[in-house]
Amino acid sequence: MSYNHSPYLSDTPLYKKAMEIFALSQSISTYLNHDLSELKEDGSEDQHIYFSGDIVQQSVSLAPEIANAERERYSDRKHKHIDALKRLTNRLYKNAYRLEHSNSNGKDFLPILRSELRKFKKLQRTWMLSL
Repeated sequence: MSYNHSPYLSDTPLYKKAMEIFALSQSISTYLNHDLSELKEDGSEDQHIYFSGDIVQQSVSLAPEIANAERERYSDRKHKHIDALKRLTNRLYKNAYRLEHSNSNGKDFLPILRSELRKFKKLQRTWMLSL
C-alpha cells in the first residue's frame, strides 16, 4: 500500500507501526475468515465475521490519518485527524478483543495485535507532542 506523502513520514516510527498493524490485521482477518465464514448448524452466520472485516477497515485508515494530520497547517484541523486516529485505534483494540472470543484458531494471534496497538498508542502520544 502506498500513499502520497513526504519521504520523511514513511520513516517515522508511528507510520511504520501503522503499516505493521495493517499487515498484521489483514493476515489475521484472512486467517479468521476461513474459520468464521462457515454457517452454524442453525443456518446463521458467526457474528464475529464482521469484526474481522472491521479490523482491516480500521487499520487501513491509520496511515492516511497520520499523513493528513502531518499535512495540515491549522491546529484545529490537525486535531480532527488526531482525534480520528485515536477513535480508530480504540475501535481496533476493542474489535481485536471481541475477536478473541470467537470460535477460531486464529484468535491466538489477536493478543499480538493488541500488544502492537498498545505500542502504537505510546508512539501516538509522543507523536502528538511533536505536532
